[in-house]
Amino acid sequence: MTAASSARKNTTQSGTGTAVIFILFGSTGDLAKRMVLPSLYELHRRDLLPDGWQLIGNGRGDRTDDEFRQHVKDAIEEFGSDGSVSADEWASFAETIHFAGGGFSVDDPGRLLEVLDAARGAVGSAQLVHYLALPPTTFVDYTKAIAAHGLAKDSRVVYEKPFGTSPDGFRTLDEAVHQSLDEKQIYRIDHFLGKESTQNLHVLRFANGLFAGVWNREHVAEVQIDVPETLDIADRAAFYDATGAFLDMIVTHLFQVAAEVAMEPPVSLGADDLLDARESVIAAFRPLDPTEVVFGQYDGYRDTEGIPEDSTTETFAAVRLWVDTDRWRDVPFLLRTGKMLDHSSQRLSLVFRAPADGPVTDTPKDGTVLTFDLAGDGAIDLAVTIKEPGSGTDLSVAHMTEQLDEVADGLSPYARLIVDVLRGDRSLFTRPDGLAHVWEVAAPVLANPPAPRPYAAGSTGPAAADDLCGGSGWI
Repeated sequence: MTAASSARKNTTQSGTGTAVIFILFGSTGDLAKRMVLPSLYELHRRDLLPDGWQLIGNGRGDRTDDEFRQHVKDAIEEFGSDGSVSADEWASFAETIHFAGGGFSVDDPGRLLEVLDAARGAVGSAQLVHYLALPPTTFVDYTKAIAAHGLAKDSRVVYEKPFGTSPDGFRTLDEAVHQSLDEKQIYRIDHFLGKESTQNLHVLRFANGLFAGVWNREHVAEVQIDVPETLDIADRAAFYDATGAFLDMIVTHLFQVAAEVAMEPPVSLGADDLLDARESVIAAFRPLDPTEVVFGQYDGYRDTEGIPEDSTTETFAAVRLWVDTDRWRDVPFLLRTGKMLDHSSQRLSLVFRAPADGPVTDTPKDGTVLTFDLAGDGAIDLAVTIKEPGSGTDLSVAHMTEQLDEVADGLSPYARLIVDVLRGDRSLFTRPDGLAHVWEVAAPVLANPPAPRPYAAGSTGPAAADDLCGGSGWI
């Protein structure tokens, strides 16, 4: 793992050589403040931005450049990885930051075009990157405006998730976007794919015969992708009540992580080959059976300001997903997420089968489990059955854990994905054919959602979710 991590580290040592003008739509919103702006500063500190770099923030209001720079600095100090902003590093970053107010639409570009002209005057010919840190309901209008004002040609456009909120909504959005852009220009971001430990799935599996030979139904009893959260939804009540846990996490992030596990070996780890392998296995996802889905809603959810008192939105979702390939047929993929649970984690676990015969068959239920901790810098843990010390033959479980931050200083997920956008590498982004099938997989549940079961805040969620697991329970 040390060599693999070193290889990954080497791929992030330098930015693009071409000048880039990065236009951040929704630059004063919550997403930009929490994720995008701190990530851009992280790249600046690591010298991963191109020499000819310009950042233009866009919004409906009007601010001076200095006012926007202070907003950016405040966001970095509050949400950056270490909260510190050195004077020298900030000074060199701040001089690249500008604000274009007055909104942006087909009929009125606000101040964007004049600010963009000034940025081009400073750096010359530049790659345009449009980042839509906006609600998905605005994607069509902003895409049309980008094209209407001559900013679409050869540009790259980053769309935040979710890319559509229903099967019909996805098709409408996809058609509208492709009227203005070629597929190679489109970057649908999913920060779970940018996590260092998610990417280590590829290297651990394909570079180590120990795991490559057992990555199949013969040896794996079930796969679990578990993302519980202790947080409530008070900071985004309106969005959450219109979306729910199933659309917010399962259909977007966790289906993509499942595809990372289930894919067939790609020809290479290049962008096109990885995308082909990921989208091919998503096409083998079986449509969900609503009887294999558990929804829940935590007690007190309806008391939150902005939530209707009769809301039936789920704050918890657990599903059993089946992948109809020769490698994974009859192996359940168990996906679970929820708010106000007893702990927060982001874990992917392969639960291996106990020996069917031989001298040791009565092993602990979690005796052989390979777990990827997807939170923070990540970790890889291998649980194995051992004999307890002493004269007896009692068995217990030992853990061998590698903290990824100890072998490489990885980028945060958003920073890593932004670097890939700057380089034109789409390997960690989603493609429309896979997304179209994701909606087909989700369609039976969207048409016939299970009634959410109540659960106590601080609990593990509805007990019915435990019935989705095999003998191992949730790891």
